[in-house]
Amino acid sequence: MKRSLQSPAGTGLGSEQGAQLVEFAVALPLLVVFVVGIFDFSTALTLKQRLENMARDAARAAASDPGNDLQGAANTTYPVSVLDVYYIVHNYLVANNLNDCGITPTSTPSGLTWTFTASGNGCPSPGITLTVNRGYYYPLAGGTPSATCQSQNPGSQMAILSTCVSIQYAYPWRFGRAASLLGFTAMLPQQISGVAVSLNEN
Repeated sequence: MKRSLQSPAGTGLGSEQGAQLVEFAVALPLLVVFVVGIFDFSTALTLKQRLENMARDAARAAASDPGNDLQGAANTTYPVSVLDVYYIVHNYLVANNLNDCGITPTSTPSGLTWTFTASGNGCPSPGITLTVNRGYYYPLAGGTPSATCQSQNPGSQMAILSTCVSIQYAYPWRFGRAASLLGFTAMLPQQISGVAVSLNEN
């Protein structure tokens, strides 16, 4: 009677393949989170740089416009400088293949601040918010402008009159869904913003 002998090497090979499969199954969610995170955060950073460039160009253009059209502006009128900001931002969005969310120059000013909002054209919520403050002032020592371009209290310092432009743009994060694979909840901002301030020339 013949006996069949099983090779120990064959048994080890099967167990190694099974271990590798288990290791891959465990590491796959972590790998997905890393890949999605790298892609998502680099895209968000690129968008922020574009928004800051947009806001800077728009603030410079508005600050160089004459300020005489700001005096006695009715609620239904738009100074040339404010319309300049709108057209610069709108054209920049279109040129960079970014959804303009259907934003139009319709806003009721609050003092010397105009705020435009839109969330149409399939734009993710909460859409886009464009704020233009032609009477923005801040302390001579400087400061960090807020996303709403609200003027800062200069206190006892001399105030500098400037133009502030803020663009807040909705960004649909994918990293949150990827992080949920590992049981984590990512708290990420709904909008990415770019803010710029330019000294009024006139």
